[in-house]
Amino acid sequence: MTNLVDRFYAAVSVLAGDGHIKQRLIRAYTDNLAEIEDDELPIALKESFAETRKRMHCVAPMKGEGPIRASVRKMSAREASECALALFSLYSEMLKHTGEMPRLPGKEPAAPAPFLVKSISN
Repeated sequence: MTNLVDRFYAAVSVLAGDGHIKQRLIRAYTDNLAEIEDDELPIALKESFAETRKRMHCVAPMKGEGPIRASVRKMSAREASECALALFSLYSEMLKHTGEMPRLPGKEPAAPAPFLVKSISN
């Protein structure tokens, strides 16, 4: 399950980055979530992910582009933002389901400050 959480974390990290929302959405989904199979997901998330997948594959691609790029190209900025929010919600639900704690980008859990360790052991 951790691999799945890591994939959603990576997607959410891209969504929170720089660039136009449509570009971030395409990259987040294509690079991290497009290859997820239904049987990898917890039962509680399958329907929500299927709805998002459908939105990301709803437009027939033009020559030289894939279905994800075509679908996002046809979205308004608001629709792309809604898809991004749906991916964030899926990540949040994934954390609740697995009991894992969210990570901050580029940060590993820090050791407690020495003065806190001393005060705790007294």
